[in-house]
Amino acid sequence: MKKKVVLAFSGGLDTSYCVKYLSEEKGYEVHTITVNTGGFDAAELEEISNRAKSLGVASHVNVDETRNYYDSVIRYLIYGNVLKNQTYPLSVSAERMSQALAVARHAKAIGADAVAHGSTGAGNDQVRFDMIFHILVPNLEIITPIRDMRLSREEEIQYLQSKGVAMNFEKAMYSINKGIWGTSVGGKETLNSLGMLPESAFPTQLTRDGSEEVVLGFEKGELRTINGQEFEHPVEAIQHLQKIAGPYAIGRDIHVGDTIIGIKGRVGFEAAAPIIIIKAHHALEKHVLTKWQLSWKDQLGQFYGNWLHEGQYLDPVMRDIEAFLTNSQAHVTGNVHVQLYPYRFQVIGVVSDYDLMSSKFGKYGEMNLGWTGDDVRGFSKIFGNQTMIYHQIARTQ
Repeated sequence: MKKKVVLAFSGGLDTSYCVKYLSEEKGYEVHTITVNTGGFDAAELEEISNRAKSLGVASHVNVDETRNYYDSVIRYLIYGNVLKNQTYPLSVSAERMSQALAVARHAKAIGADAVAHGSTGAGNDQVRFDMIFHILVPNLEIITPIRDMRLSREEEIQYLQSKGVAMNFEKAMYSINKGIWGTSVGGKETLNSLGMLPESAFPTQLTRDGSEEVVLGFEKGELRTINGQEFEHPVEAIQHLQKIAGPYAIGRDIHVGDTIIGIKGRVGFEAAAPIIIIKAHHALEKHVLTKWQLSWKDQLGQFYGNWLHEGQYLDPVMRDIEAFLTNSQAHVTGNVHVQLYPYRFQVIGVVSDYDLMSSKFGKYGEMNLGWTGDDVRGFSKIFGNQTMIYHQIARTQ
């Protein structure tokens, strides 16, 4: 009997090559899987299925991981206000974890002998997929034809044409990777340190002018309502906000970051809903959490995002940080008012029953109701006592 291999399949050039190579050159029974993390609609998924079948796979499945992706990853990126290098909402790196996990589960379910992916040897995804597979399916062989043979795009095209594969081999000017937590955009402008993507490169074009206000309702850190409309699951709220804010061309930028393999790279992205949600959530937290809650959250959130980016989702420390972040959200409930404009947005303010900026305790810069001036005089002397002693000793030496 032929050995079974499960291939993470996108329907593009690299994974199409992998199907033919693994089946016809290596003799594997190829089973393909496409993991949807909010980037494909029904028509696109059907097209991918048809492509896989036309290539002669033994089986193909489309798996919708969008809700699970939110429940296991995105919610903690929101809790931690995670923006890689203060810019990027981990649009691609986060979803790769969900995709790799789903591929590993499918390989186990069908009793596969190997897993495969179409990553090259130049990026982060090869590490993310490999690490998940090494941990969850350590007995399975990992096959990566594009990386192992250092294939050029032209070589892949020639091979597929020799096998009679009919597909559009024209390379798109910009590479697009779409998911519920943002869309990455790569092109010639991102290959160098200077250059900005043109307007036409972004999948979502500016189609709205003027401005409008949206009210985001959070419950224990999760987005549950928009303008008073309730949603069954936060995924639906994210998708609804994207429909409202996307046409304003909000959330565009270029991220400069360090890859797992030690080189720097640039990638463009658009992420209207993720950027607005993170900024609105952070604004609410600044009103309802104490300064040390905020301080530790900043540190742990940054570490969580960096470790996730580097493929270390299964490290048990990630579960520990998730527990901390979840506990911190107990009072992160309220409405955040946001004004949308073309290319930008502004957080207007918050309304929350847990708002610590309460007039019952005083007004900043005007009056205080919790202590007297004499209390402050004594506190200031005690609070600076050790530093005062240091300077007095230093002057005598």
